[in-house]
Amino acid sequence: MFDAPFWRSVPLAATLLLGGCSTLDYYSHLAGGHLHLLQAREPIAELLQNPATDPELKQRLALAQQARDFASAQLGLPNNSSYRLYADIQRPFVVWNVFATPEFSLAPELHCFPIAGCVAYRGFYSQGRARGAAALLKQQGLDTYVGGVEAYSTLGWFDDPILNTMLRWSDERLVAVIFHELAHQQLYVADDTAFNESFASFVEREGLRQWRAEQGLQPDDPQGEQQREQFIGLVLASRARLQQLYDSELPAPQMRSGKQAEFERLRAEYDALSKREWGGSGRYDGWINAPINNAKLLPFGLYDQWVPAFAALFEQVERDWPRFYQRVAALGDLPVVERQQALTDLSPGS
Repeated sequence: MFDAPFWRSVPLAATLLLGGCSTLDYYSHLAGGHLHLLQAREPIAELLQNPATDPELKQRLALAQQARDFASAQLGLPNNSSYRLYADIQRPFVVWNVFATPEFSLAPELHCFPIAGCVAYRGFYSQGRARGAAALLKQQGLDTYVGGVEAYSTLGWFDDPILNTMLRWSDERLVAVIFHELAHQQLYVADDTAFNESFASFVEREGLRQWRAEQGLQPDDPQGEQQREQFIGLVLASRARLQQLYDSELPAPQMRSGKQAEFERLRAEYDALSKREWGGSGRYDGWINAPINNAKLLPFGLYDQWVPAFAALFEQVERDWPRFYQRVAALGDLPVVERQQALTDLSPGS
């Protein structure tokens, strides 16, 4: 995946369990892809003891096991065999997600499954199949976007492995992904992608902060983290303006013109920011200069929307992980409207 702050993982394989797919062909594709992944797994403990294992791979896997132990011992995350296995699946991403929205809406096209519930994307183990699915949706007049994903969670139904796709990143990001994935196993609420991803993102960020403190580490790239937050802020502001435009009920030609004008404004604001504070270039140049549409903006709202609310809740329970998980589970049990209102009330400045 390009260096962007959008998403790192998806709860995908739970959709396999009851075959809740729109076509038998898609179900067969998911089942075959996940079976291949399961067959590629090897115990990390054996790889670490094997003198034939590449030394660099050993170093990364040893770090992953340190983080895995920390996740259960210090963050209260599930203590099971997930991320104590390794699988080299011989490709850069484990799945490719297809996002889609109407032309004048930021609401995602939902895909519903018996266990995972409704999610805002559809995953494919093949980039070609993902692009084909996006092309069909585009023919229906939808905005579409395809993005590669480095890891996913089966929500505890299988022993999820560390993947070769996860080892392409820095040590810090590898640790963060493990925390994020285990958070999905800790708690998952059907039909609420923003809730699930914001929860996992908060656990990832707070867990990483505690990991750094215990290891005596500084952030790998503090400047990069600042740029990430600034970039997300630009995109979320653009989303808010687009929402106002789509709520205006203007004629379609005016709406279309306003939409493109907003994307140009986003590019101009990014260019000004990068010249003013980033020395004239930034890690998101490729993203901003490629085509932009509604679907490409979706992951921002999904992964960050409720993070401040969860951070406030964590402080309310005096930074106690078991109490935090109990409170989050209680939020998850609420009807969706009440849940969103409770999260809104928790958010700073509400």
